[in-house]
Amino acid sequence: MKARVTVTLKTGVLDPQGKAIEGALRSLGVDGVDSVRQGKVFDIEIAGSDKAAAEASLKLACEKLLANTVIENYRIEIA
Repeated sequence: MKARVTVTLKTGVLDPQGKAIEGALRSLGVDGVDSVRQGKVFDIEIAGSDKAAAEASLKLACEKLLANTVIENYRIEIA
């Protein structure tokens, strides 16, 4: 099974890397960019076919390692 975990900063949390990317895009002449928020994507392959077990395992991984749940949200997609 393949899964994708997307981790993003919570609304209201300052994103200095996003601001730096936003400024760089403007200096490169990319027009129409109002704001940029950056995040992380993890593509994970999981053995087995039990989606519920995989989701529970990935949730644990997010809570313990992949996301700082104080300032970040995460979304799990299993294909």
